[in-house]
Amino acid sequence: MTKTGVLLINLGTPDSPSVGHVRSYLSQFLNDPRVIDIPWLSRKMLVNLIIVPFRAPKSAKVYKELWTDKGSPLLYYSEQAKELLQQSLGEGYDVHLAMRYKNPSIPDVLETMRKKQYKKIVVLPMFPQYASASTGSAIEEVMRVMKSWWVIPELKIISQYYDHPLYIDAFVERGKKYNHHEYDHVIFSYHGLPERQVDKVYNEGLCSDHDCEHEITAENEYCYKATCYATTRLLAAKLNIPQEKYTVSFQSRLDQKWLKPFSDEVVRECGRKGMKKLLIFSPAFTADCLETIIEIGDEYQEIFHEHGGEKVQLVESLNEHPTWIACLKDLAVR
Repeated sequence: MTKTGVLLINLGTPDSPSVGHVRSYLSQFLNDPRVIDIPWLSRKMLVNLIIVPFRAPKSAKVYKELWTDKGSPLLYYSEQAKELLQQSLGEGYDVHLAMRYKNPSIPDVLETMRKKQYKKIVVLPMFPQYASASTGSAIEEVMRVMKSWWVIPELKIISQYYDHPLYIDAFVERGKKYNHHEYDHVIFSYHGLPERQVDKVYNEGLCSDHDCEHEITAENEYCYKATCYATTRLLAAKLNIPQEKYTVSFQSRLDQKWLKPFSDEVVRECGRKGMKKLLIFSPAFTADCLETIIEIGDEYQEIFHEHGGEKVQLVESLNEHPTWIACLKDLAVR
């Protein structure tokens, strides 16, 4: 029986929390021209001479806090999803997992898939909202590798699924574990991007010229900001969270010219206003990782406490949730 190959792609993780492995990971990640979209020489100097040498030792300490007996949470949760998707799809499919940065690498996994001679390959990045720096980069790397193949099978690429009913339902089911009425405010925190990268989506004008906070149109359907807000509207509606009780924000910024509002500043302001309990979703991440476990779970808790708050509750990511696996299955077979 000729099978279909499914390639799940997540962002990546260092091979270990050692300074050397973290340095290697950051170097590969930040030298990607879709991640830091500035001229080649400027990017090389910034990343290799400034960011990586100073950031790697600090990041290694954080990764050591994150690491478990199973290794990197992002990797083992992604592997769990792969195994569960394989079970769900059955014998007609082979499911593979690659990381955009480090291991298992896209070139190595695609070489394994090439030898299988699949009739069809489905490329499924694990990023619900399209961004050039995540989904775009993963797809470009797949195309770079596959262009050298003599036989290129039927290829299906999933660019985004920010509004897929099963993706939404999976996060709703995670969120229902917590009664939002018991919290003073709900934050939907998405990974940030430079504003210039969002602006590049538009043929005319800038993101700020469009009503991205309130609607999806033909012009902004691939705007990361617009799809983040669209995901939030769907989640809030299903969870019955009134608009005045939640905020959309963006985390992990590198400078002030990233999408606003910044999540850490929203948390800080909630504390200043006398709020005591916050519930935080992070719907851009489908597997728990440094940005959810450490940045939100630890760092935002500390910020909130310093400004008068008491409890930051992170809603777990989708990880191995059965409805999330059903979503991946639907995307793979549709």
